[in-house]
Amino acid sequence: MLGVMITRDAQRLAERSGLDLVEITPDAKPPVCKIMDYGKFKYETSIKEKQARKAQKGAQVKEIKFHPGTDIGDINHKLKQVREFLAVGNKVKLSLQFRGRENAHRDVGEDKIAEVLAMLKDECSIERAPSTDGRIHSCLIGPPRKNAPRAQQSRGQSPAGGIRITVT
Repeated sequence: MLGVMITRDAQRLAERSGLDLVEITPDAKPPVCKIMDYGKFKYETSIKEKQARKAQKGAQVKEIKFHPGTDIGDINHKLKQVREFLAVGNKVKLSLQFRGRENAHRDVGEDKIAEVLAMLKDECSIERAPSTDGRIHSCLIGPPRKNAPRAQQSRGQSPAGGIRITVT
């Protein structure tokens, strides 16, 4: 940390050491700059981005199927599986299939999906609302979303024309 200094002095200091003066946060008062090798910095960030893309695992969509006549014991077992999938970070498609005479009583199946969603309401977020497509009534749920907004810290004032410098 070199503290607050005039921009010209900071540029001279960077030139003497053979490095670059890089503005890190331009909106701060005074702006924060670093003296560093910018080419090396860009190279290292590109390597980190490539590694992050390799390590990134896409969320899989698992499907749980049941019927309007599925009893509470079986539903509890399927809910246990759904909770395991959500804990890992996968999305789950809940599919309720109507067979034969069940088509005449679609409201029973729709109530069954609503009942399952009510049991999972605190443990998941609904990605796609329940909808019927032919003989299948389905919806898509995912892990709960984290909506924690971050509060910004206020920055102190310093002399005009000055910038904060850190050397790395």
